[in-house]
Amino acid sequence: MSVDASTQNGLVGMPVPRKEDDALLRGRGRYLADLALPDALEAAFVRSPHAHAEITRIDLTAARALPGVVAAYTWDDLRDTVSELFLEAEMRIPEQVKEAIRPMSRLQPVPLLADDRVTCVGQAVAMIIAVDRYVAEDAIELVQVGYAPLPPLVDPLRALDAGAPIVVPGTDDNLAISVEGRVGDIEAALAGAAHIVTERYRSHRYVASPMETRGVAVTLDPRDGALTVFASTQTPHRLREVIAGTLRLDAAAIRVTAPDIGGGFGQKGVQYVEDVLVPYAAHRLGRSVRWVEDRTENLTSSSHAREQVHDITLAADADGRLLALRDDVVINLGNANLTGLVVPYNTLTHVIGPYAIPVLDLRIRGVLTTTMMTTPYRGAGRPEAVFAMERAMDRLARAVGIEPHELRARNLVPPEEMPHRTGLMYRDGTMQTYDSGNFPELLRRLVGHLRIDEVRARQRSGDTTPGKRLGVGLAMYIEGTGLGPFESGSVTVLPNGRVRVATGASSQGQAHQTVFAQVAADAIGVPLDRIDLVEGDTAAIGHGVGTIASRSMVTAGNAIHLAGLAVRDRLLADGAEALGADPADLEIVDGAVRPVDKPETGIDIAALAARRAPLLVPGTSTGPGALISETTFFKPPTVTVASAAHGAVVEVDERTGKTEILSYVVVHDCGRVVNPMVADGQVTGGVMQGIGGALYEEMEYGPDGQPRSVTYMDYLVPTAAEAPPYVLDHIETRSTLNPLGVKGLGEGGAIAPGAALANAVEDALGPDRVHITRGPLTPSRIRDLIRGASSGASPDER
Repeated sequence: MSVDASTQNGLVGMPVPRKEDDALLRGRGRYLADLALPDALEAAFVRSPHAHAEITRIDLTAARALPGVVAAYTWDDLRDTVSELFLEAEMRIPEQVKEAIRPMSRLQPVPLLADDRVTCVGQAVAMIIAVDRYVAEDAIELVQVGYAPLPPLVDPLRALDAGAPIVVPGTDDNLAISVEGRVGDIEAALAGAAHIVTERYRSHRYVASPMETRGVAVTLDPRDGALTVFASTQTPHRLREVIAGTLRLDAAAIRVTAPDIGGGFGQKGVQYVEDVLVPYAAHRLGRSVRWVEDRTENLTSSSHAREQVHDITLAADADGRLLALRDDVVINLGNANLTGLVVPYNTLTHVIGPYAIPVLDLRIRGVLTTTMMTTPYRGAGRPEAVFAMERAMDRLARAVGIEPHELRARNLVPPEEMPHRTGLMYRDGTMQTYDSGNFPELLRRLVGHLRIDEVRARQRSGDTTPGKRLGVGLAMYIEGTGLGPFESGSVTVLPNGRVRVATGASSQGQAHQTVFAQVAADAIGVPLDRIDLVEGDTAAIGHGVGTIASRSMVTAGNAIHLAGLAVRDRLLADGAEALGADPADLEIVDGAVRPVDKPETGIDIAALAARRAPLLVPGTSTGPGALISETTFFKPPTVTVASAAHGAVVEVDERTGKTEILSYVVVHDCGRVVNPMVADGQVTGGVMQGIGGALYEEMEYGPDGQPRSVTYMDYLVPTAAEAPPYVLDHIETRSTLNPLGVKGLGEGGAIAPGAALANAVEDALGPDRVHITRGPLTPSRIRDLIRGASSGASPDER
């Protein structure tokens, strides 16, 4: 008989406690800084104090003479033996996109150390290798660098001006990316509209700021010179390829492994110059070398995110039905275009949201400035798009004269129209398609949880705390998840009967040890405690992509599922041979292959593995192939679309400008939920990051290009004390694009809080009184809005 292997144990869908937590809670985690590397040298970097300057000289004489300094390097010491940093995987554009969209993305290889000029504060200029970090830091103070300051460039809009300073020498302008998407006749749609709103919204710059900063530690095999690179990275396989390509080494001679990771959020999903320079030093010196970033380096020299300017126009008929969307977006890429179309294209294809919009006119431009480069951060272009779209939707609702949730309800794509095509091409070269979803149900539940009618009644009656104003706001979004090109999954039954699962995905807190074990155990039919997961190690499995872009469960989960089903079939075949039965009459339950009608006569998979053990004797088999083992590469046909509705009820103190979140609600759809407890934790963590960006966090630059938020005294991140009362609700519309029916989950919680909270605060203060066009909604910014209202200026003039 046949068995549905994906549900036979019933582990998928259960709130299984996280296997990872015991070691972490007991202080037994093994992070990069915990690694004991005997006699390891330490690296430190001379970094630019200028936003923009020519380098006139670098003198390392005094630094090299300091006792304990082993080596010191500038770009002149490296240029003939290494290549510039270039992230080929990030910059790759599918041929279909090239032909249909004709995007522009300027290739920009980056020197590992500054060449003739620096283009942001914090850029690495020289590297010091010493016996310990203290000596290395002392040596940094002895390095003499001559700078000839050049005009800084901070504002992305000014970067487009003809007279703006040029960031990359030899180029004519600062435009590095341009991509457009159009559907229908925008001018005709605008001409026939009853309501048109046009606004400019800014998403401010902030930082992923993971608990653990970046770091790299490298050891050298004295026999063959092979490198083992320990890195706090989300993408070990990609890092291996970047190291090999940049240092001109054989990738087979490089092993990259990620220990426990204290958060990544996208910042550790890209590769940096330090990731290559530390292996270079180890290879060159024949010694172990380590570098661990300090917090100021993380805030100023690791990538930033989010900074975008949207000039958005929404057009609707008299009833509020959307007719057209126009959005002209400028993205501040910082001083380098290292990740190409990733963030711009995400913004392009997600600004539409869950709405049916017949006409689209979208343009995204990415510009270079003399600030730290920006790269994907949890949400990766989607929070910025949602902030602009959902703020504009509230403004349109006011123009139409209806509740914001009613405007949204009139424009949502209904479930009966799934799959829904937007008319745009997605960045994987397919036509953008929403595979499944029930957007009206998300909104219906959100409105119920928020009790919007009660909030409105309290506002009308004045039933609020004296001096404080009550408001409610909401935001909706879609998220393309499970991006390809592939992910790997390998399942092997070991001779002791345990099951080893390996994957190219790499956890930074997503509970892979738990959820991948649930998937594998269900597929095979073994107890959960028999599964051993190996990930984040290029030696464990030859090919992989990593954990970015809300992709791990969709890609790695399905790869493991399919490999597990294949292993199950082989176990049934071996069991049939051992039991003298037909495989169709057997099942696997609790790790035993047994006849369906005589379960007591089964044989444990350990015994089946033992039967194969003699085949592993040299000379009697082909070697490891005698194990029951299957490797699968799952290649998604395109992304699957997760979705959610967020809402908040807030109270704003007009005297202090402080915003208190009275309740926060999320109704989420990530397809089939593998582990509800893990899913809730993922969404909750994302929501807190979104709240941080909405209310507290900002990486601000002065007009001189100097960062103003260089420590946690200035850069405020939320703590558990700022967590609001919270409601989380799930619906399940399973994906039609993968066997497990799952959708991505990791980024969703962070996408909508900025928009939902801005809508709520504006509702509290009065849309006729203030107009919120950017965050974070700090007390000082809110007080400025209130003072502007008191002065008599219209909201649009402030």
